[in-house]
Amino acid sequence: MSGERSAAAAFSLLSDDTRVDILRAVARAQHEHAQLNAGPTELTFSEIYDRVDVDGTSKLSYHLGELVGTYLRKSENGYAFTHAGEQIVRFVLSGNYEPLPAFEPRETPGRCPFCGESALEARLRHQFFYVECRACERGVAGYSLTPAQARSRDGDELVRSVKKKQALDYGQIRRGICPQCSGSLSTDVTHRPELPLPDADQFHVTDRCEQCLRRYNAPLTYSVAYHPASVAFHWDRGVDVTTAGMWEFYGHLRAGRWTSERVADDPEEFEVVLRRDGDALRCRLDANATVTRTERVRRR
Repeated sequence: MSGERSAAAAFSLLSDDTRVDILRAVARAQHEHAQLNAGPTELTFSEIYDRVDVDGTSKLSYHLGELVGTYLRKSENGYAFTHAGEQIVRFVLSGNYEPLPAFEPRETPGRCPFCGESALEARLRHQFFYVECRACERGVAGYSLTPAQARSRDGDELVRSVKKKQALDYGQIRRGICPQCSGSLSTDVTHRPELPLPDADQFHVTDRCEQCLRRYNAPLTYSVAYHPASVAFHWDRGVDVTTAGMWEFYGHLRAGRWTSERVADDPEEFEVVLRRDGDALRCRLDANATVTRTERVRRR
């Protein structure tokens, strides 16, 4: 579209340290002046000049002119972030462009979906958090991880943070919102009997974001695990599923406690049953893996 910058042109604006320092200055001012419902912080030209090491007002004016439109917006009250400016400066401040720190592999609860052994190990690999089975040497689960997340936590605390983040993300995913960019997701539920997973759930859910091209995959039963009805059902039985990673659910599949089946074809409908202590939560799902109805069944 006419007037729009290309991505390459937008990122080239940040090749100058002074411009990055300007964005940092606005972010720090926003942090210092934050008040409830105060709106975005706007800095005047002189306020920015006092906060940034720049050789003269003319050079500051030039750099601000380059940033305005893409990373900053200008009003009669001063300069403030655009959406792109807000996002890029948080990325810079968090240091998420740096490599992941070292992390010693450690045991984590759960069972391997392939061999059934409880010999799972969490480790970092290729900028991702991975869970692998030491018994059969197969990957069990993987999830994205930021350097800031790994840098501010260590050991078991980092593993716990991944579990909590995964639960929060899948709450968004099931509402059709991409956790990465907040774009819309498209969902497919497919029958995958060829996958080497327990027979209790042979349906696979894939959620795709057409904006940032992220893809999220999980067995159909797991798409229900973090639903409010499931959270309440398990909480009433002394279990907080929001602190459990998806790799900890495989034991339920192998034991047949969590199951899925297709119950209608036109339109497609599915039923997922989560069992705990003899009781059960029945969930009806539509073709987009959205829960449309729930029912608790108590043991007699």
